[in-house]
Amino acid sequence: MSDQSFLDWPFFEPRHRELAAAVEAWATAHLPVDHRDVDAACKALVRDLGGAGFLRHSGASAGEVLDVRTLCLIRETLARHDALADFAFAMQGLGMGAVSLFGTDAQRDWLTRTRAGTAIAGFALTEPGSGSDVANTATLAEKVEGGWRLTGEKTYISNGGIADIYVIFARTGEAPGARGISAFLMPADVAGLTVAERIEVMAPHPLATLRLDAVHLPETALIGKAGEGFKLAMAVLDVFRSTVGAAALGMARRALDEALARTKTRQIQGAPLSALQLVQGHLADMALKIDAAALLVYRAAWTKDQGAGRVSREAAMAKLYATEAAQEVIDAAVQLHGGDGVRHGVKVEELYREIRALRIYEGASDVQRMVIARHLLT
Repeated sequence: MSDQSFLDWPFFEPRHRELAAAVEAWATAHLPVDHRDVDAACKALVRDLGGAGFLRHSGASAGEVLDVRTLCLIRETLARHDALADFAFAMQGLGMGAVSLFGTDAQRDWLTRTRAGTAIAGFALTEPGSGSDVANTATLAEKVEGGWRLTGEKTYISNGGIADIYVIFARTGEAPGARGISAFLMPADVAGLTVAERIEVMAPHPLATLRLDAVHLPETALIGKAGEGFKLAMAVLDVFRSTVGAAALGMARRALDEALARTKTRQIQGAPLSALQLVQGHLADMALKIDAAALLVYRAAWTKDQGAGRVSREAAMAKLYATEAAQEVIDAAVQLHGGDGVRHGVKVEELYREIRALRIYEGASDVQRMVIARHLLT
């Protein structure tokens, strides 16, 4: 098992330690899963995570608040065992994050289902012409009799093609730029919504381009107020960016475990690889980056859980450092494995592919630098 001493840090309460132990036991017994049919694997993971009770932490009922330390601990543990399991858990939370934070009682019926694992959620924000630049959203939502008519295209949508419900962002025009965007709850079986393309990436995940051709949604589909979609999206990312750092942290811990096992058993010139001082230096650097990442991730999560309204700076630091450091730790683990490090089916090769996307989604690394700089300059 990976180092668990961080659980003794003052960021955590006894309930967090108990949960971490429960998730670890479940993951040890059930993960990894077979990734060859990624859609089937994700559906099964959502069902099983719901059945085990872990998905109830992915959203908040009326009167509850999301506990970010809990989200981070679950994501770190799942990612250490199986990145696809982390993906399945994370998307239930991110997909319904706007409903958790701002949804009506009626909209929370979907939240009840995603927390139980009986429905799959998607978060439809990215477009062909607007990735990190959310203010450039072009999908249009026009007010019509009885509701809204949506037209446009979304791409790189996680759970695209298998989700039952999407939170989708579209321009409603109350003001230019970010102030004219709204968020809507959109069932996957609504007329006019089609999956235009399934997207294959280096680490298999269910991704798709969605096309909206005059999709009609009722007035009750609007989440929060018209024109406040950007604020909703940023509030959701304020919570979940720290958890991306936690997932990266889990992958980095697994890479260090694999590197330790490799260097202790691999012989070179009659001694273990780990006896070489240069190798010891690499291992020390890996451990240092992991602890620094963990401190940033759980500082951000703890700060949010203490009632801070926004933790944009702390969350950006956590995501930026943890994902970049994890990439470096995993690269070092691949190097220490030699030729086996790039062999398909070896764990560090899988981690090398899995970690790369975390430096892009939910705000690429340079976007996080911009967020941090903005806070320094104001």
